[in-house]
Amino acid sequence: MSKVGIFFGSSSGVTRNAAELLSEQLSGAQLIDMEEDYDGIEQFEDYDVLLIGSSTWGQGDPQRDWVDPLYDLDNERPDLSGKKVAFFGAGDQKTHGEHFLSALGKMHDLFVSLGANSYGFIPTSGYDYKFSLAEKEGKFCGLGIDDVNQEDMTDDRIVAWANQLKNEMKL
Repeated sequence: MSKVGIFFGSSSGVTRNAAELLSEQLSGAQLIDMEEDYDGIEQFEDYDVLLIGSSTWGQGDPQRDWVDPLYDLDNERPDLSGKKVAFFGAGDQKTHGEHFLSALGKMHDLFVSLGANSYGFIPTSGYDYKFSLAEKEGKFCGLGIDDVNQEDMTDDRIVAWANQLKNEMKL
C-alpha cells in the first residue's frame, strides 16, 4: 500500500480545508502543514505519493509557507524518481484570472524536473480565467478550487478528484 503525504500551505484556510477533505477521502493519508509540521525536503522521501497543496498569490506565486521548501528543492535537486505527485490549490478566477492557479503550474514544473510523475490533471471547462501556468496541454495540472466564486462546487470537486487519484495512482 502506498504511503500518502498531503503537504499543504494555507493562509485563509481554503487549502487546509481541501487537504483535510482529501485526507478523509484517502484514508491513511498524512497531513503535513508546511508551517507547523514540515521539517525539510528529506520529508518528501518518507512518502510514495505526494499531494501538494498551495493557493496562488501575487503574480502566480505559491503560498508563503512554500517559499523556502521550493527554494531548497530547486537548489539541492533531490531525486524524486518513482514518486507520484499531484497538485491542488485555491485561486480566484474572476479577480485574479490572469494568474489563476499559476502556483500549481510552477510547483508542477519543479517536481517533474526532479523526476516525479504527475497525476490528477483535470479539464479547464467550468472555470472562467484569462491565463494560468497550471494549464498544460489544455488541462489543469491539478485540482483548482475557487471558494470565492464557486464555493458550492468545492466539496464535489475534491471528492471527484480524490476518486480520480485513487484510480490513476492505484491507491
